[in-house]
Amino acid sequence: MCHSVQFNYAEVKEDSFDFKPVYSQIQKFLSKPDFTIGNLETVIAGKKHRYTGYPAFNSPEEYIKALSEVGFDILYTTNNHSLDRGEFGLKNTNEKIITNNMIPIGSFEKGKDTISVFEKNGIKFSLLAYTYGTNGFKLKDNSKYSLNYIDTTKIKNDIAKARSKNAEICIVYFHFGEEYSRNPSLFQREIVKKSISYGADIILASHPHVIQPIELFKSESSNLDSGFVAYSLGNFYSNQKWRYSDAGIILNFELTKDQQTKKISLSKIDYIPTWVHKYSTPNKKEFVILPSNFKKYRYLESIIISKSDSLLIEQSYLDTKSLLEKVEEFSNYE
Repeated sequence: MCHSVQFNYAEVKEDSFDFKPVYSQIQKFLSKPDFTIGNLETVIAGKKHRYTGYPAFNSPEEYIKALSEVGFDILYTTNNHSLDRGEFGLKNTNEKIITNNMIPIGSFEKGKDTISVFEKNGIKFSLLAYTYGTNGFKLKDNSKYSLNYIDTTKIKNDIAKARSKNAEICIVYFHFGEEYSRNPSLFQREIVKKSISYGADIILASHPHVIQPIELFKSESSNLDSGFVAYSLGNFYSNQKWRYSDAGIILNFELTKDQQTKKISLSKIDYIPTWVHKYSTPNKKEFVILPSNFKKYRYLESIIISKSDSLLIEQSYLDTKSLLEKVEEFSNYE
């Protein structure tokens, strides 16, 4: 997300912004994987449409430029803020993502093939994305652009189309759930259950602005031994500076393919707990995302952390660890 405080802190001179320092403590974890995927919960419609934060977001292009530079490859663009600047905002956001060497998933130009299949190291996978709504904003019937809403018939058909394109793994993203609830709602569980029955192998999600549990399940697909659902990854970068909403995770998972049997296994799943740090000095104002396990991770000396902040970081870490007790924490912080 990009609240107004965030782009005000990132402004280095009039109408010029630098968001890259936000990721200084975690960039190495973002740039290392084969693919790094994020949820872009703002639009890039340009200064002409006024930069704003909540409740209707519009952020400088430097916001997504930084995401590209620190390692993001793919951005989900279907969420409740996707239409905060209407059709133009949706269209321009997708174009700017592509210009900055990333791929948008979930919103698209009508008439074009919306089912993308990627391949890496011999594994073919599809990425699908859906949102519960767009805060009451709607595209006109004659709009040239569209985005995916949660509709079980569409989800079922999209997964079938992905399989027809030889996708071995179907990764589905949902923007859903009750805000600030640390437990999945009945609606979330019902949609997840149906999606698994349709053939979803891995399910990722956000919207509650807090972390929710991660659960393993037996994949319906004959290609994958075990799938999982992450009901909410929390807040990665925002100005929601209160307990639970100041935390998120970088979720890592690894798929391995047996070249003889062609079976794919979920060979690793772990997470890096994160905390959004906001501070100011006479010379600068900073947001920076920190790994919250400060006993294993050493922060740069330039990062100013007060005693009270240290207590908040530790509390955040313990909150995350207790909620995700069945999932292994990332260990290689060096």
